Amino acid sequence: MKNEYKKFPLVFLIFGIFLIVLISGVSIRKYIKTKEAVSNDKISAQKSGDSVKEDNKLFFNKPESTASKTSIKVYKKRRVLELYSNDKIIGRFKIGLGRAPEGYKEKEGDNKTPEGSYYLCYRNGNTKYTYFIGVSYPNVEDAKRGLKEGLIDEATYKRIERAIENRKQPPWNTPLGGEVGLHGGGNKYDWTYGCIALTNEEINILKQYAPNGTNIEIYK
Repeated sequence: MKNEYKKFPLVFLIFGIFLIVLISGVSIRKYIKTKEAVSNDKISAQKSGDSVKEDNKLFFNKPESTASKTSIKVYKKRRVLELYSNDKIIGRFKIGLGRAPEGYKEKEGDNKTPEGSYYLCYRNGNTKYTYFIGVSYPNVEDAKRGLKEGLIDEATYKRIERAIENRKQPPWNTPLGGEVGLHGGGNKYDWTYGCIALTNEEINILKQYAPNGTNIEIYK
């Protein structure tokens, strides 16, 4: 009997050691998985941060050949203009916007920069802001909105629609406003009446590489 009683503590001891090893192994595996997850999150966050930095990097690379297709993308929230040649980005520039930068332009004097799909339609070198490149605001969507809100009549809407269909300069003397475009003068803050402002050097780049007819997408 005494020998049997001596066996019980030994059995419990072995069982206890087994439980400790089992629980420790599970805990270690959980710790390793947690650490790997945290490490992966850090790597993902770093990659995401690097991607954001790359998306905001300002540059201009002179194209090697004449482009058959040029386009422009403007990101109002980021205050960035991107220039594309044959669908490849060749320049990213910081910009200034209208004094009331948020939202789409609705009418004359609201100091807003438009949002939507447009094209370059006018040029003027006789300006104190180095160079002016006109944008085809108002487009058909702007005109529809203005017609619905009673800002313009049906005849004015038709004039705008006809100009856009023919990719001409739309009427700029309506209650919707006009003469919105790209020009120099500086990009340090939002100071224009609705135009997109760049440095004098950068507007000269657009003057050279973005001819009339170039599509320009203006995003929020």
